[in-house]
Amino acid sequence: MKITKKRFVLIALFIFPLIFFLVLSTGINNFKKLPVLTQKVKDLNEVDSVQTVTFSDHVSVLCFLGKDIDTKKGGLFNLNQKIYKEFYGYLPFQIIAVYPKGSEDQIQKLRSSIEKFTDMSKWHFIGLSEESISSLFQSLRTNDNLNQFYTNKAYIVDKNSSLRGRNDDKDSVDGLLFGYNFNSVGELNNKMEDDIKVLLYEYRAAFKNKKKADRKKVEL
Repeated sequence: MKITKKRFVLIALFIFPLIFFLVLSTGINNFKKLPVLTQKVKDLNEVDSVQTVTFSDHVSVLCFLGKDIDTKKGGLFNLNQKIYKEFYGYLPFQIIAVYPKGSEDQIQKLRSSIEKFTDMSKWHFIGLSEESISSLFQSLRTNDNLNQFYTNKAYIVDKNSSLRGRNDDKDSVDGLLFGYNFNSVGELNNKMEDDIKVLLYEYRAAFKNKKKADRKKVEL
């Protein structure tokens, strides 16, 4: 097909801006990192010595279920559908759901409901004493509140036990978004999912850079 001057102008008007946008987006993503909001969050074995599940070398989503777990099912189903199923294929990913000891029967019912349609291998339900839950939550150093050992926020903890989130969130006080409301499908879709992708990309880019550096050392 012969490209006339008119067709060329139309193609230029649509294609060149698209190419520019893609190049610009790639450049931003290559250098974007998810902000560290709190360093040295307590690991689970620091609040309960018998725990073997750890934040170390994992990208963890941490949530606090409280005592009345049956009423939290809706939010946890959101978290399972929108976050867990999106990322459980990544080797270091996991969800850690903390609850007060004594709620094991409710937890088993919850697990049974979710595992009907989900591979639960990276869901970890951890029973802790009330003192241990409070200690763990306080170590996040957020502006959120723990009510009856429950909050509707899910937190991203990185491989180094640091809390990741946003420091420029337009919907949060002072721009600080420590946790993501798992009762809101929109917030999980539009914020948490994007932020976990940024963090995983950050680790992947760091791994690639390390491989390049190691290769150069060998060549030298």
